[in-house]
Amino acid sequence: MAKAQNEYTKMMKDMMGAFPVDMTAMQDAFKSQADFADKMSKVVLVAAEKSTEISANWTKSTIGKVGNVTTAKADPADYTKAMTDFASAQAEMSSESMAAFAEIAKKVQMETVELMMAAGKDISDDATAAVKKATNDVTAAAKKAAAAK
Repeated sequence: MAKAQNEYTKMMKDMMGAFPVDMTAMQDAFKSQADFADKMSKVVLVAAEKSTEISANWTKSTIGKVGNVTTAKADPADYTKAMTDFASAQAEMSSESMAAFAEIAKKVQMETVELMMAAGKDISDDATAAVKKATNDVTAAAKKAAAAK
């Protein structure tokens, strides 16, 4: 029984040795993925920072304009004018802020598409190289096995 086990172990070892596994492709794929994640994270973080700046400026401006509405006025018509001015300023700020948010979204979309296309090309190139190398390795192993018989 032990002899059969040793023969089986030797046979498996020889068979696995005939078809070596190259981990370089896996390491390259991991590096490519990590690089892609790094670039995407930067895109997201820049967009978040810009969005936060827009929101903060919009809030600060709104609070400043509310001060004009809340001050005491001598004439009741001045309250109406203050509210009208506030509403007009809010409409303008809203429009400007939404346009700024749209620009950020557009930039993120463009950068994401560029990164995805570059990653697709890298993956395609890596896959082509890996298949070519695997084909060469298997062919060499098959020739070696055929010559050994």
